[in-house]
Amino acid sequence: MTRDEILSAAAQIFSQKGFHATSMQDIAEAVNLQKASLYHHISSKQEILVDVLDMALDLFIDNMQAVMKRPLAPDEMLRQAMLTYMVTILQERDLAAVLLLEHRSLEPALHARHIPRRDRFESLWRDLIQQGLDEGYYYSVDPAMTARALLGVMNWVITWYHPGGSLSAEQISRQYADLFLNGLKRR
Repeated sequence: MTRDEILSAAAQIFSQKGFHATSMQDIAEAVNLQKASLYHHISSKQEILVDVLDMALDLFIDNMQAVMKRPLAPDEMLRQAMLTYMVTILQERDLAAVLLLEHRSLEPALHARHIPRRDRFESLWRDLIQQGLDEGYYYSVDPAMTARALLGVMNWVITWYHPGGSLSAEQISRQYADLFLNGLKRR
């Protein structure tokens, strides 16, 4: 049994039941361990939660950095970043749900440890938007506010998206990108 297998199982249970309703016994049973054996790998449910949050953010940061290394114009880079993020959220739905919905369950010390990684992820989006501003692709906007709005719209998809629905992750991403890059106003 690896730590990543424990974290993946915990993410699934946290996503389904919520952090507070999940017991260490639930996690131990999901990975076929005795509860005492689980404590050999993990010291507390809080440690599991912060590690799941870190796992999710590391995945999203790595994906974002990979997109930002591509030689693309800022508007196309934003489209690709949105597509990559949207697809990853929906492929890793349990991780994403825990990241987006359960971070408030962290105790203060672990929350303080979590915040810099979360801020790093958000800063990549701000940097991407700032690059578009600097290169004249976008009109004057506040990159931080724009990044939060963009992430808010994409994050909410975990609450309503259903696989096999009328739109794929790619189609949703394309529509969101068009909305953000072109706005609603007819030109």
